[in-house]
Parts: sequence; C-alpha cells; structure tokens
Amino acid sequence: MRWWSLANLVSNVGTWMQLTVQNLLVLQITGSAAATGLSLSVQATPGLLLGLAGGAAVDAWPRKVTAAVSQAVLGLVAFTMAVLVAFDLLSMPLLLVLAAVTGLIATVDGPACALLGNDLVPTKDVPSSIALGSVVHSAGRLIGVALAGTAVAACGTAVAYVVNGLSFLFVSAVVPFLRPADPAGRGPSGTAAPEAPVRKRPGGTGAREGLAFFLGRRRLVALATITGLSAVFGRNYGLTLAVLVTGPLAGGAEQFGTVSTVLAVGGIIGAVIAGRLRQPSVRLVGTLAATGALLQVAAGVSPSIFLLTLLVAPMAVVESISDTAGTTVLQTDPPADMRGRVLGVWRSASTGWGLAGPPLLGLLMEWAGPRGALVAGGLIIAGTIATGALHHRRRTVRPVAIEPAPTHARVPELSTAV
Repeated sequence: MRWWSLANLVSNVGTWMQLTVQNLLVLQITGSAAATGLSLSVQATPGLLLGLAGGAAVDAWPRKVTAAVSQAVLGLVAFTMAVLVAFDLLSMPLLLVLAAVTGLIATVDGPACALLGNDLVPTKDVPSSIALGSVVHSAGRLIGVALAGTAVAACGTAVAYVVNGLSFLFVSAVVPFLRPADPAGRGPSGTAAPEAPVRKRPGGTGAREGLAFFLGRRRLVALATITGLSAVFGRNYGLTLAVLVTGPLAGGAEQFGTVSTVLAVGGIIGAVIAGRLRQPSVRLVGTLAATGALLQVAAGVSPSIFLLTLLVAPMAVVESISDTAGTTVLQTDPPADMRGRVLGVWRSASTGWGLAGPPLLGLLMEWAGPRGALVAGGLIIAGTIATGALHHRRRTVRPVAIEPAPTHARVPELSTAV
C-alpha cells in the first residue's frame, strides 16, 4: 500500500502538471476559449458514453493487468503529446484525437486503479485506504500545480507531458509487485494471502446487468442523487467563489488564491478525518452534504473576504468527509464481481453532471448573481436531502396493526392420560 500510494502521488503530480499547461496550450494554438472547452468535452465524452462498458471490462479482465496496461498506454499518449509539442507539430485536430484516446483509456483505467488500491488492504481498512487516496490526490494537485510553472518556465511546455508520461510508467512498473491482502485480515506471518477468485453472477457480466443492479439498489441511487446535486450546485467553487471574490467582495487574484488554498487544505484535513470512518452510510453522506450546503449559504452572504475564508475552511472539511464516505459506500456496497460495473455507471453519471454543472451554474449566476447562486444552490441541496430523508423515514416507519385477541377463545383441555 505504501508503494501504491507513492505511485499515485507521482502520477497525480504529473497529471496536474499537464492539466495546468494544457488549457494554456490550447489557447496558444487556437486563441479561442471555446476551443479549450471543446478539448475538455472531447476528453470527457468517452466517460459519459462508455463508462458502463469500461466498468464491465474491469469486472471481466484481471485487475492488475488491466491497470498496468492502461497506465502504460496513457504514458505513451503523454509522450506522443510531448514530441508533438516539442517539435511544434501539434494541431487542434491532433490534440482532440489524443484527448479522445485519453478519455477512452480512462474509462477502464479509473475503476481498475480504484479497486486495485482497495485490494491491498483488509476489508476493515478500505475506508482508510480511500481516505489516503484522497489525501494523495489533494497533495499531488498542490505539488503539480506548483511545479508546473517552474518547470515550464525553465524547460518549456513539453516537459509537463514528459513528466506525466514518466509518472504513468512508474505506476505501471509498480503494479506487478503489488500483492492483495486477505479480505479477513493478515495472518500472523504478515504476508498477504493470494487474491480470491471472483464469483460470477448467473445473471451475466455485461454492462446492462451493472446498470440494472445500480438502479435497483436504492442506496446507490440516493448516493448518486446527493452527489449529483452537490456537484452541480455546490462544488464548482472555482467558478462561484472566483466571481464572488473579484466581484461583490472587491478582491483580486491574490485573495482568491488564499481562498483556494484554504479549500485545498480543508479538503486534505477532511480526508484525514474520514480515514477513521469504518462503516460510513448514505445517511452520513447526506447529513454532511446538507451541512456543507448550509455553510455554502452562509458563505454566499459573507460581507467580507475574511469571513468568507473562515467559512470555507469548515465547508471544505465537511464536504471532503462526505465525498470520502460516499466513495467508500460506492466501492464497498456492491458485491465484488459487480464493483467495476457500478463504478462504470458512476463514471457515466459523474461525467454527465460534471459537464452540465458549469453551464447551469453560469446561467444561475447570470440570473441571481454569485451570492444568489451560492445561496440558491445550497438551499436546493439541503432542501432536497431533507425531503428525501423524510420520505425515507415515512416508508420505513409504518404503524403495525395489532389484532385484538378473541374474547371467547377456547382453551384446549390438557390430557391426563399416561
């Protein structure tokens, strides 16, 4: 698990270095902000359309082989981009093709790597494993963004793609040496038991069965509803808080950078706290999401940047715990032979609300302003969660009719025969 965490940290640093310069690269090639959005949409489209198929492949193929090969192919794509950038051969059509290939590979790579990390620890430690992954992701983001500017200034744009390619190869090289843990815990010798074979369901192993299982599992549907609402109306702080800080609060890029740093640090703290959760539930996820939404409402009416900064710290902590708890439920609730397909369904859904969120939020800000968007979004999230909780309580708590005993019941006679 230590090797896997190190590999993920290296990979996240490389990924965020590339993401930091990629949008600037598109602007340099085309001079169009719309083209930047198009490249992001093209890369996300395979996840929206083929997430189910990718999850089915993860359930059907050996997990370690799938993760190692997909990481190696992603590294090859990054090196291809580096060569094209270095020799000034990258055009917009080529960039879109490579973005689509990256998105296609990620439909398999994402669930394979997520489930592989969970295999490395005993079942009781899976929540801690997921929380550690969240910490590694946040730390990799901070380091990658910080290194990108320095590296690009010293060596050029292509270096970000080279570093990302090397990070993928590092992960691919580490995977063959990983050993899954015994689901029941490690034995006295401290060595990991061999991975138990996955039992296939008689209903089939295709994407359709995965979708049917997901839709038939009420707690997964509720989790998707909570997460989708939060993603659309509550998590696009790079958009809403940027407009709030630079608009009504009359701040600048430095003040927004401070707010963004507090959000990132709060996310790391929340992930560390979430590592102590053993059996998180959808109810806990909903409660935390509603709490974060109410804090968002308070942030929307903040009269100063100082008060806003004080509010976003607990908001980030609560939402990070909610996210980590939700991920734990998502990855542990389904049976082992169904988890890849459940993650595939989730990838399609999350890509959908990830693409729909910014435009919807932009329209809301056009209509209500940044303060109104934060307040309305928070109330929508909290109100929907509260309504769903009341509905669930009414369904589960029903009065039981007790029939009265008959007034003239006949008592059977006891036999005295021997």
